[in-house]
Amino acid sequence: MTARRTGAGAVMWSPRCWTGSRTSSPWTSSGSRPCCTPTSGTDTAPVRSAPGSIARRAGLTLIDPLKGWRQALLAADAVIGDHGSVTYYAAALGTPVLLASAPLDALDPDAPISSFMQEAPKLDPDAPLAPQLAELVRRHRPLPGPAEFTTSVPGESAARLRRLFYSMMREPEPDRPASLTPLPLPDHETAPVTVPLLVRSRVLGPGEVAIGRWAGSRPATGPEDGGELHVAVHEDTRDADRLDLADVVFRDGAPDDPRFGSPSVWTAEVLRRHRGCSLAAYVTGPSGCVVRMRGGEPLRLTEVPVAGTEDVGAADPAAYASALYAWLVADGPGAATARARLARVVADGLVLCTGDRVQHVRVAPLTPSDPGS
Repeated sequence: MTARRTGAGAVMWSPRCWTGSRTSSPWTSSGSRPCCTPTSGTDTAPVRSAPGSIARRAGLTLIDPLKGWRQALLAADAVIGDHGSVTYYAAALGTPVLLASAPLDALDPDAPISSFMQEAPKLDPDAPLAPQLAELVRRHRPLPGPAEFTTSVPGESAARLRRLFYSMMREPEPDRPASLTPLPLPDHETAPVTVPLLVRSRVLGPGEVAIGRWAGSRPATGPEDGGELHVAVHEDTRDADRLDLADVVFRDGAPDDPRFGSPSVWTAEVLRRHRGCSLAAYVTGPSGCVVRMRGGEPLRLTEVPVAGTEDVGAADPAAYASALYAWLVADGPGAATARARLARVVADGLVLCTGDRVQHVRVAPLTPSDPGS
């Protein structure tokens, strides 16, 4: 099983979904960072033709089939599945389900899951993924069958099973209420996106930038798309030759990792080493990064929570860096123009739009006491 974040939220794939072998364009989405648990915001999409390698380097996270699948299922905003039990459990929970595989000839026509397979919406593998997920969530109405056939007494398993076991032992039940051990919170797992990313950006207004990222070939463009394209590449990419072509080079790491000196030192070194790179970004955690534009001083970009909104996690901080780059070069490469535009977002902040989500980002000079300096 695998999981990732998209603009639609946490998306879970059950085991046998990755059966395609064609090499058409990868699915695309715009939005959130991958999670084992979806960016709140990644914007990359798995490549269908090589799920075991390229998809994982594009941010897909494998879920432990013994310890983590139940937590992922409970957390998922949508599930892409097949005719297995995990998909059926998702439907029983009322979670939107999209079927990637529905082999009706392999099922008993009288089995409850057969009826579900005929009624549930189907994934179109040749269409972009993000719009399908958005439509799935928008139109979702839980089917009654899976919940009814999974249990007729929801929430009563602890009491009923304990009663059965003690009756089999011919012993009286304890006088305390029956309970179940809560599922442990899974460890936080990062999934660095190390495939080169093609980034489309559109400046929507002063300090406001829309970002979409693709892991793979250039997406089809239409008259409504517009925007500018740039390339963002992780320093640990297998495609080392792409580093010299990247506009943005980024990496993930602890701010005090002695191998890199500091985020400030690392960003300066990257710009020195890769002469075609305009911005280097060191992602220090799930909600921030340190960046440096060529010829500039290091800056810290940090998520700004918006009061009164549900916090479902920040966008990938590497997307903050791409948004800042797009904003600074929007009027051309002139240094004076870039300085004026930078001063504006330092004063007012940066607004990042990924899919249908809006993320406010604070832009501030790095101070000597900052852990990234």
